[in-house]
Amino acid sequence: MLTDLECDYINPIDLANTLNTYVMPEMAAQMFMFVVFLLMGEWFSMLVNLPLVAWNINKVVNSRQFYDATEVFRTLSKHKQENFFKVAFYLLCFFYYLYSMIMTLVNESTDDIRTGSAY
Repeated sequence: MLTDLECDYINPIDLANTLNTYVMPEMAAQMFMFVVFLLMGEWFSMLVNLPLVAWNINKVVNSRQFYDATEVFRTLSKHKQENFFKVAFYLLCFFYYLYSMIMTLVNESTDDIRTGSAY
């Protein structure tokens, strides 16, 4: 969407209205995952997510969480950089969570085989 604004395919007001609908749900989902990791005792996963949660809390406290249609051209490079960072972070987290899930399943199946309760 930000590249559409750069190429003049979309106007700033439409861009801000479209992207602002996803800002708070993304932050809420990130906070939910952080709380789940905290409650489940997944300390490493919680610490990995801590910087992004702190960044989101800082943005909300300073009232900078939404895209402003009047300033979006001036802050376009900052928003693009932030979005690329988030995509890379979520991609790395996805593969870490996938790895953790597979390791948990493998460990459970080997424990079941050892104890004789595989069926």
